[in-house]
Amino acid sequence: METKPITIRVSADVARIFETVPEEQRRKFEALLSLKLAEVTRNKRTLEEVMSEISHNAQDRGLTPEILDSILNEQ
Repeated sequence: METKPITIRVSADVARIFETVPEEQRRKFEALLSLKLAEVTRNKRTLEEVMSEISHNAQDRGLTPEILDSILNEQ
C-alpha cells in the first residue's frame, strides 16, 4: 500500500507522547489512525463517533486510563 504523509493537529501531550515512543510503536499508531480515517470516510461517520466507539470498545475490554498511560509510557 502506498502511503503519503499528512499533518493533523493533536494536543501537545499527545504530540509529546507520539514523538517519544519507539519507531515501531509510531508505525502502529499511524496504521491504526489510517484505518480509522478510512473507515470514517467510507461510512460517513464523524470522527467523534468513531473515536467514541473506539473508547467504548477499549473500556468494555478493560482498558483504563491508568493502563493506557502505562502502555503509552513504556520505553
